[in-house]
Amino acid sequence: MSRKGKRWVLVKYFDGFPKESDVRLEEFNIPALQDGEVLVEAEFLTVDPYMRPYNRILAEGMVMTGEQVARVTKSRNDKFPVGTWVKGFLGWSTHTVNDGKRLNEMPTLPPNVPRSYALGTIGMPGLTAYVGFLDICTPKEGEIVLVSGAAGAVGSVVGQIAKIKGCRVIGSAGSDEKVKYLKEIGFDEAFNYKKTTDLDAKLKELAPDGIDIYFDNVGGEFATTAIMNMRKYGRISCCGSISTYNTDNPVKTAPIFERMLFSELKMQGFMNSTYAGRFPEGLADLTKWVAEGKIKVREHVTEGFENMFTAFTELFTGANTGKAIIKV
Repeated sequence: MSRKGKRWVLVKYFDGFPKESDVRLEEFNIPALQDGEVLVEAEFLTVDPYMRPYNRILAEGMVMTGEQVARVTKSRNDKFPVGTWVKGFLGWSTHTVNDGKRLNEMPTLPPNVPRSYALGTIGMPGLTAYVGFLDICTPKEGEIVLVSGAAGAVGSVVGQIAKIKGCRVIGSAGSDEKVKYLKEIGFDEAFNYKKTTDLDAKLKELAPDGIDIYFDNVGGEFATTAIMNMRKYGRISCCGSISTYNTDNPVKTAPIFERMLFSELKMQGFMNSTYAGRFPEGLADLTKWVAEGKIKVREHVTEGFENMFTAFTELFTGANTGKAIIKV
């Protein structure tokens, strides 16, 4: 009798907030291996906000996209013997037969660092923070940095890197608990944007002389207000727009172009894959900073593969603090 795995497949494209009827959890028969193939079994999987807009690049019936840490349990590939821990974009699936071309052996992590960190701070979100902040924002000691979505997997790392570089860091988050967490990991100032009735006044209170760097994870009206509070020669890194992912209605915002012109601001969107050449240095620095305690990590762990879609939707309700991880 063949073994069975489980996977989440797309039933229909998301329209507004993702619904469980848009996807399907199904069992499947795990096929026998051919020469050069391996069978991997997931230990940890990740859900990330980018999966919402990327929904449109999938064909209906395809496995939902995403990265996982997995163990080789059967092998007909000398490069990946049984027992090898690997990482790859294998989708929302408990088991995957792979030809080895889309797998990477797990990096060496410091003692007592969980393998799940390779999906977060010492992985794609951490690298996104690293290149998006250091390469685009070019921070200087003493500058004022504002991070939106600061308690998330990317924002929390951005803020801590900014502190390592000697900046003063302000973070926004969506609950008092998250604000407390930001203070715990070293943010100089943090506020609950849901309790802030006048964001412009709040930013002027916290940064009366203006903001030098804005790392944007949310887009929308928040981003517009932040840009209107930038100092001359300020830099804006556009990483995400989670506030608009689940709506088809364009957000009406104040014009920012005059501000950008006369303050000579630089604003750049980016895809972290463009900076792949920087990844080895970035992983080395992130690993070192985690080991030294300069970057603290919090994970929001959901137990059980069957709860993966719920964990995904919680990204958009603010339920998670830190990196969202699913443990199979």
